[in-house]
Amino acid sequence: MSLLLNYNDPRFIKLAQLIFEEQFKRDHKHESEMDERRKRLMYDDVVYNLSFLMTSVYFSDEKIFEGYARWFFDLLCNLTKDLDREKIMEQMLDHYKIMSEILAGHASVILSEDELKRAAEYLELAARVTVSAVTDIALSSSFLEGKYLEIRKAYLDALLTSQTRKAHDMISGARKQGVPLEDIYEEILKKVMHEIGDLWHRNVITVDKEHYATSVTQTVMSDFYDEIFERPRRSRTLVACAVGNELHEMGIRMLSDIFEYQGWDTVYLGAALPESAILEAVGEHKPDLVALSVTMPPYLSVCEKIVRSIRAAYPDVKIAVGGQAFRDTDELWKKWEINFYSASAGDLARWAQDTITP
Repeated sequence: MSLLLNYNDPRFIKLAQLIFEEQFKRDHKHESEMDERRKRLMYDDVVYNLSFLMTSVYFSDEKIFEGYARWFFDLLCNLTKDLDREKIMEQMLDHYKIMSEILAGHASVILSEDELKRAAEYLELAARVTVSAVTDIALSSSFLEGKYLEIRKAYLDALLTSQTRKAHDMISGARKQGVPLEDIYEEILKKVMHEIGDLWHRNVITVDKEHYATSVTQTVMSDFYDEIFERPRRSRTLVACAVGNELHEMGIRMLSDIFEYQGWDTVYLGAALPESAILEAVGEHKPDLVALSVTMPPYLSVCEKIVRSIRAAYPDVKIAVGGQAFRDTDELWKKWEINFYSASAGDLARWAQDTITP
């Protein structure tokens, strides 16, 4: 290619139009979903993509298009908050494939054989960069700290890319390698789900991805139930529930599983139960310990009221509270008539083991 094609060159315009038209042929939804303004913007994107590729080929510098591909993916993620990063990746991979096919079939009069080969290689590189970008995101310091970071990150990546089987295999493999069940729950699953929630709040992932990650993690936990329920019993009972009209019950379910693994009989009530139902369950099961979890701060007052009601009706039962809602309080739990507060299910289980003996 003796000259770098510019936007006004008829040969460049022809290639851009062919790529643009092929996009519509392969996805008929574009025609019905896009108005003229959106179509013009999409065509402009094709022009920019092609121009950066041509520049990269002209200078035999793959870094130009590699850097552009990563920047363009991040731009689309920021502009289209209604689409998951994985979905955007799929769209970009289709686009790069179309670009490669159009260039191979129509650009031989413009590009030499070596230049066509470089263009194909750079498009493949852009596809790899885009795949990597799905999980190449800024993570919190709390996620990066502690044991099992490699396993934790691999599990998070599997969730972000909707690889359900891989997610299950990562956790089952960790258990087979000797990672204690409590560590799997506390250091891997709990931290990953906190990070998923943070990514959703930061608009890095969509709500459907957050729900997917929750669903997969619940089924991953269920994989351990044979092991959990085979443990010897200790003649101790736990009643546990998440407080308030919310459905954030993963933490309290993890706590119930850990107690069950340690030989307790657990009555896991889930979330969004009225106070009367919780009191009825305490009266029916006569537990040694009641554990209440609060995720959202607006439900702290609900939890306080339930604590008071349990204490009034059953003065001898031990009560523990926890959950993310307490994290940013001024040690609010110290003002309540409870026996223990902990941000960790493992810490509560150890306290219970030392305090509530069989």
